[in-house]
Amino acid sequence: MASAAMTPAAAVPQRADLSAWLAVIAGNLGALMATLDISIVNSALPTIQGEIGASGTEGTWIATAYLVAEIVIIPMAGWLQRMLGLRTFLLIAAGLFTIFSVVCGIATTLPMMIIGRVGQGFTGGAMIPTAQTIIAQRLPQSQQPIGIAVFGVTAILGPVLGPLVGGWLTENISWHYAFFLNIPICAILITLLLVGLPHEKSKLELFRQADWFGIAGLALGLGGLTVFLEDGQREQWFDSELIRWMAFITAIGFGLLFYGQATSQRPIIKLKLLLDRQFGSVALMGVVLGVVLYGTSYAIPQFLAALADYNALQAGKVVLLSGIPSLILMTMVPILLKRVDIRIAVSAGLLIMGTSALLDANLTAQSSGPDFTVSQLMRGVGQILAMLFLSQACVRSVPPEDAGDASGLFNAMRNLGGSFALAGISILQDQRMYFHSRRIEESLNANSPAVQSYVAGLGQAAGDQRAGLRLLSQQIAQQALTMTYNDIFWIMGVGALAVLPLVLFLRPLPTGAEPVTVH
Repeated sequence: MASAAMTPAAAVPQRADLSAWLAVIAGNLGALMATLDISIVNSALPTIQGEIGASGTEGTWIATAYLVAEIVIIPMAGWLQRMLGLRTFLLIAAGLFTIFSVVCGIATTLPMMIIGRVGQGFTGGAMIPTAQTIIAQRLPQSQQPIGIAVFGVTAILGPVLGPLVGGWLTENISWHYAFFLNIPICAILITLLLVGLPHEKSKLELFRQADWFGIAGLALGLGGLTVFLEDGQREQWFDSELIRWMAFITAIGFGLLFYGQATSQRPIIKLKLLLDRQFGSVALMGVVLGVVLYGTSYAIPQFLAALADYNALQAGKVVLLSGIPSLILMTMVPILLKRVDIRIAVSAGLLIMGTSALLDANLTAQSSGPDFTVSQLMRGVGQILAMLFLSQACVRSVPPEDAGDASGLFNAMRNLGGSFALAGISILQDQRMYFHSRRIEESLNANSPAVQSYVAGLGQAAGDQRAGLRLLSQQIAQQALTMTYNDIFWIMGVGALAVLPLVLFLRPLPTGAEPVTVH
């Protein structure tokens, strides 16, 4: 929720002791685990879908549920931390994250998996912003840049390593261990928290001060909207009673959210910040950033599995490529922030990310992992430039007292973009696959000698004349699916380029200002 590093901790010694560094390690370990689990299912998704009986479009729920739950919990993290105390809050989050990871690991149905993923999102999302709080509270000002750098690497490494780790476990052991992996990690995390963080007295009276209308509205509004978008196409939109109910729940949810904005002394998420020209621009670019980041990391493994016959590990290696330039550039963060104008950096980041997506919009049915190498490396450069400078701009564009709300809202908007991307991919896969299939079929005249000769040749090659039509149907489906993915990447690329003019609303960062951390 907060840009914790902006608030100096009281009575912090000049040099951090061992317990302070153990606390910092614990915070970053929790953040790494939480960010890892955002994408750990992406490369293993085809295998998971097959075993729990989910279709390709239903499988997007496994990724979306985590993101939506994160959107709800991140703005609440600061309040929960103040109410329960930092150590108690993190111990509860780590314990529940372990339980929900086990639920995912033993899931045999889609509803059971979704419940586990929602629980993971709620508890994992709570551990991400608190890592920054630990850095600010336990490290002296002189050593905070080290903690900030470690957190930056963690925030980038988690989503990039996720598909690779999930793919390796799926291919060499079982996809279940992509979730069971969290059990020993959580055990280490809990031990470090008990040693490195002091106990703080709970302030349960803050429970009554919560913006309960806003909390309920955020959960109902986003949850209803997600179901509406994910299942709308499959359920024929408003012909379905389920979709009509989801539309109603979404309207009620957002109504409660806006009511909380008007009546609560401290709204769960301060939406009025969006009225600021600079912050509103940053938030909108954050949405697009989320669309491209989460959309490409989801779409690439699905394409490779469906058309290149890649297994989970092979797809994970392709996704990992984008992390290489990101990690290299992270070492240059202090220099970049001091010497590069924010408008130039964000423009370059969005331009590179948009171009990388457009490069992926020229795939063929024969495309495989190497065809994504250039675009993935470009994407790694673009995401660090855009995310790094936008995260700085989001808290610099508001008064210091609103910095925490600004970072929470920026994170929520970025995750919302990711949720929209996954829902949009599900819709496009249904609509554009049907559209392209029909257009290809319409171009084939059954009475054409060329078509009849081609079908006969397919049948002769297969040793069965009746197999010709079946093979032709498979080729049409393959080409239609390729064209569908080209549409998906094209939309993401154009979206990134379309928000480029918004950089004109950004103001340069203060000269000599210390960097702030935002997940």
